[in-house]
Amino acid sequence: MRRLLLFFFFGAIFLATSAFAQGGPPFYTTDPGTPGSNNWEINVGYMPFFYSDNTVSHVPDLDINYGIGNRIQLTYENAWLRVRNPDSQVKFGLGQSNPGFKWRFYDGGEDKLQISVFPQLFWNNGNDSVKRGITPNSESFLMPVEITKKVGPVHVDFEAGGEIVRHGPNGWINGVVVGREITRRLELDAEYFNSGTFRSSSDMQPVFDAGGRYRLHNPVILLFMAGRSFEHRSPNQTYFVGYFGVQLLLPSRAYKAATAE
Repeated sequence: MRRLLLFFFFGAIFLATSAFAQGGPPFYTTDPGTPGSNNWEINVGYMPFFYSDNTVSHVPDLDINYGIGNRIQLTYENAWLRVRNPDSQVKFGLGQSNPGFKWRFYDGGEDKLQISVFPQLFWNNGNDSVKRGITPNSESFLMPVEITKKVGPVHVDFEAGGEIVRHGPNGWINGVVVGREITRRLELDAEYFNSGTFRSSSDMQPVFDAGGRYRLHNPVILLFMAGRSFEHRSPNQTYFVGYFGVQLLLPSRAYKAATAE
């Protein structure tokens, strides 16, 4: 299965004849794109994370983005969490708040090099989610860089960054997304994403997933993704991850020209 997934992933990169990629929901890797001046991008999804000894689900995950000018994006994300352990009852609680600020400081054009930074905070809210073991007793600052570049007929999105953690080990992330437009409504993508800490290589969580977007009607887009960890099953490795939701682009008139039937 691992070899098959790798073959599909790299084959999509090098053999696609008409391709593009877009990071962000339903994927972990983010791209330099922003909604545009005074536009909104709202993503609502169900996100399951299945481990060998527990499950954590976002029911739902809410990701709100607002464009200031053409190169700046304000973001807020949070989720209502469902945590299930075999030795305890199912727990529900609010996840960590995740505000962010994306700035695309270099923009060579739609088919050229684009680069952004996306500083983000993760903090616990004033509730008992930490005491009940729903969220970790740590808060952090994430500073990633996003790059997109057209390589031949293919657009590739890459993201990498470091994370400073309060009450925990500092960490890092990296990921890449490549995709292909199948029809004018359907986009399919593949992603490799990895995260870990500087403390130990055993903390790494490499994940491969595939998914896409299906435009139902302006401004509604279906989002879907499914994948798993490359590693063998262990308490910190997922044997299934997913995202199933919807994206709203508002106001709809701002997107009609770019997504005309």
